[in-house]
Amino acid sequence: MTSPLYLAIDTPHLDAALTLAQRVRHHVGGFKLGLEFFCANGHHGVHEVAKLGLPIFLDLKLHDIPNTVAKAIQALRPLEPAVLTVHAAGGRAMLEEAKAAAGLNTKVVAVTVLTSLDSLDLADTGVEGSLHDQVVRLASLARESGLDGIVCSGHEVKAARNAWPSGFFVVPGVRPSNGKTGDQKRVVTPAQAMADGASILVVGRPISQSEDPDLAAREIEATL
Repeated sequence: MTSPLYLAIDTPHLDAALTLAQRVRHHVGGFKLGLEFFCANGHHGVHEVAKLGLPIFLDLKLHDIPNTVAKAIQALRPLEPAVLTVHAAGGRAMLEEAKAAAGLNTKVVAVTVLTSLDSLDLADTGVEGSLHDQVVRLASLARESGLDGIVCSGHEVKAARNAWPSGFFVVPGVRPSNGKTGDQKRVVTPAQAMADGASILVVGRPISQSEDPDLAAREIEATL
């Protein structure tokens, strides 16, 4: 069985990314490459990490007018990412165009509320109501728009899974019980996230900044 644990490789340095990926490749199910990595290394960098043989989660959080997002995703199709992110706040037309533009083997998932935000941050953006309600509302929009799933924190994944049993749920901001939260405000343990309905977990610094990344990955995997 493939591990649901994806390592977030958030560095602009390709050599460092490949070294880290090589060290943990036997104890993770895939690699998440984000904006920092992609802006520095582009298609070439993604191809190099993909050579290790694990699925690639391309976390670019696209958010623009529908035509622009569709054209961007068409440009990414040769990379054949297993998972690709867009922002749910882009609206129904953008979400529909994003899914239509993606390759058949790419799951397009919508980012609902970033795990670095709390209720006060949400209010600052003019969104009324709770974080929970906003995630559920955007999950419904993603489902109606034909997407494969959403990105949400472990605090909301149980409700999202109950409302969308067949959805694909990406849970970032996951931290071991003894881990530092950093800039994440809504975190849960890996085991709790899986129990509540996560499809894959995204873990970065608890592994990448560990003295022994492979051991850290194995210890997290052992709790699942």
